[in-house]
Amino acid sequence: MYTLTYESKAVKDLSNIDIEAILETARNFNKANGLTGCLIFYKRKFIQILEGEKKKVHALFENIKQDPRHSGVYLLSEGETEERNFPNWGMVYYPIDDNELNKNEYEQFKRNLLLLADLTVHSNKTAILFWKRMKVLITMPPDNM
Repeated sequence: MYTLTYESKAVKDLSNIDIEAILETARNFNKANGLTGCLIFYKRKFIQILEGEKKKVHALFENIKQDPRHSGVYLLSEGETEERNFPNWGMVYYPIDDNELNKNEYEQFKRNLLLLADLTVHSNKTAILFWKRMKVLITMPPDNM
């Protein structure tokens, strides 16, 4: 079992429809290829962790790096792992839109992700780094608050 986590920045004109398309493609591809993981998109940034067979994870990451819908793809960590951190998740995505967000929704979103991070078993350094980076990202308030 292999795991990899990266972050990137969405291109300026990326829409919610584009995000939904990314999510749908990821879920279908990951299910067909035995990959699992988690995708966080907030403040125009992506943080993603992937898990699966090493060749498949690397091949997917090469495709991700070529995707024109984001830039600055930065590999945070990768390595072998004994077990999956997201065994039942083809791909998770929590939509949040700065333009349609109220303070209560933002606080609930943040609490849910922080709780998930605290309750999730972190079996390797890649997973630990994924959750730490996620915490840094979501503690930044939305632009319109």
